[in-house]
Amino acid sequence: MRKHHVKEMLTEDVVNKRIRELGEKISEDYAGQEIRMICVLKGGSFFMCELAKRISVPVSIDFMSVSSYGGDTKSSGVVKIVKDLDESITGKDVLVVEDIIDSGRTLSYLMAMLRDRGPKSLKLCTLLDKPDRRVIDVKVDYTGFEIPDEFVVGYGLDYDQLYRNLPYIGMIEFED
Repeated sequence: MRKHHVKEMLTEDVVNKRIRELGEKISEDYAGQEIRMICVLKGGSFFMCELAKRISVPVSIDFMSVSSYGGDTKSSGVVKIVKDLDESITGKDVLVVEDIIDSGRTLSYLMAMLRDRGPKSLKLCTLLDKPDRRVIDVKVDYTGFEIPDEFVVGYGLDYDQLYRNLPYIGMIEFED
């Protein structure tokens, strides 16, 4: 692992405030309905748990794990489903919850696959969005923060499986 340190980008208070705002907006948009939240593992689990606590309409949850194969720094665009949903989403109002969207390759594939399963509605919520890295356009319905193209950790995001447990969003700064 390269020598590095973590610099705080978004404080815990700022992140918590924004998740509360997202929960209020989602609750308003889904008033009188039930939401099936689908978490994209692993990083999305931290965000989804906090978001679900702040949604006032009935919520059920399910999990998916996907893997993009390619080099160390970029996806090949080939997506493998490592863990599929436990329950059908046919006729359900579905909200996919992701920790970060950058190239859009994996999410584009995942959203198309889920759309083919016949949900009543399908929306996407992400904690972090890196639009400068977008290769494939993905419609994001709820965004926590748009961030620059930096390597970030915390709140479920990791560097070599470390830092997921940070209560804030930090930026990795590598030392030469």
